[in-house]
Amino acid sequence: MKHFWLFISSVLFISCERNAITGRSQLSLVSDADLQSMALTQYKSFLNTNKVVPTGNRDADMVKRVGQRVSAALKEYYSQKGLPNALNGYQWEFNLVDNKEIIAWCMPGGKVVCYTGLLPVTRNETALAVVLGHEIAHAILGHGKEKMSRQLAAEGLGTLAGAALGADTKAVNIFNQVYGVSAEYGALLPNSRKQELEADHYGLIFAAAAGYDPNVAVEFWTRMASQSNGQKPPAFLSDHPSDEERIGKIKEVLPEALQYYKPR
Repeated sequence: MKHFWLFISSVLFISCERNAITGRSQLSLVSDADLQSMALTQYKSFLNTNKVVPTGNRDADMVKRVGQRVSAALKEYYSQKGLPNALNGYQWEFNLVDNKEIIAWCMPGGKVVCYTGLLPVTRNETALAVVLGHEIAHAILGHGKEKMSRQLAAEGLGTLAGAALGADTKAVNIFNQVYGVSAEYGALLPNSRKQELEADHYGLIFAAAAGYDPNVAVEFWTRMASQSNGQKPPAFLSDHPSDEERIGKIKEVLPEALQYYKPR
């Protein structure tokens, strides 16, 4: 048994890769191409079974406009970092879905959905850019890939790839749990505190680079904190950062984000 676990540990170690932006080592048991293929299938299914707000609607157009600006800034950011091919395969799409949940998400390949329930909390384009930057950061920094890899390993599915991955019911369920396309919102696999703070950090940079004032993030996350109505567990019992920790960290990275900010 000892040799078995040593073998497993060795496999997981070999399966780690270092993120070019954050420098952090992450477990990677599934390829970007496989994830993007699964994402496209599940995204189309989601849009076909949910009420998409059509183009021409003011809010839907705002989501697309903000998303396009942030994704364009993101492309420029990666080019400046000497990583022009890092986002190969990303074909950005931004849709607004009629749903009261206060949520947005981004899947591999740049498939982004914002729910109408989020807009009363964001209130304006700049705060929306902060949210979309955050969700996009989760995707491009490989947070979902990391979570899915851990769950695949836990389920003994680390050897699946390509068509086998997309055809395996367990793998598809894990994908839906990770990326938020499942109707069971309460079953979403949580981001770690480290992942959340990374998404806050780089998402703020991406929003700023797109011409949105990153200072607005403090007001937005304060409003988001008020949505919990005291229902969140203490930070030491939660994988997520506390509201106070998140806002404090955002204030710390604001000077860096402001270096990328050019008002439009």
